[in-house]
Amino acid sequence: MGRALRRAPRRGSAGFTLIEVIVALVLMGVMTVMAWRAVSALTGSREHNEAAMDRAETLQTLMRQWELDLREVQDSTLVPALSFDGATLRLTRRRETGLQLISWQLREGRLSRWESTPATGREALQEAWFRSQQLSAEELRALPGLNGIAGWQMYFFRGNGWSNAQSSDDVAQSPSGSASDATGQRAAQRRLVPTGVRMRLQFADDSGYRGELIREVPVESTGS
Repeated sequence: MGRALRRAPRRGSAGFTLIEVIVALVLMGVMTVMAWRAVSALTGSREHNEAAMDRAETLQTLMRQWELDLREVQDSTLVPALSFDGATLRLTRRRETGLQLISWQLREGRLSRWESTPATGREALQEAWFRSQQLSAEELRALPGLNGIAGWQMYFFRGNGWSNAQSSDDVAQSPSGSASDATGQRAAQRRLVPTGVRMRLQFADDSGYRGELIREVPVESTGS
């Protein structure tokens, strides 16, 4: 009998075909892109929330300072205790070592706060008043402040109601009725310190804030 020939068994495939490799790579690429987008969205959301919290904290800090300044107004009779010219609100604030001139100024979309060193004499206080009118844009940008302000209005509570802070309702005739003092420097009118201040802030569209902010603060002025 002839020897029977035995056929060797066929081996199974030990690798991947080219199509399988391409499909796997495509799936891995899609999953990587989806994962990257998810991480990017999460990071962007976190950064957005942190930025919003920083803006809110900055606004709250400035408003607390605003209220503190107005609650400590003191009339020196040398310069206006509280005045507003449309761009700048100036006030004199009592401190332990003297009177301090505070200036809140809106310029180039930024609300900035400047303060002088406490003054103990007439000349020092008047010098601080003039200094507050000479602040440059560079100086204001270096001061504590808030960006993204489109505009603001100020109202004073005088008598029995609110009126525009730039109106003439805050003046009253002096009892003497004289036109000036011996040096011709003191007017026959004196400004009355309002008993309240209302501020309206309008935010720019790209500021991160919405609408406008209205804040009312009572003023309890004392004489020097």
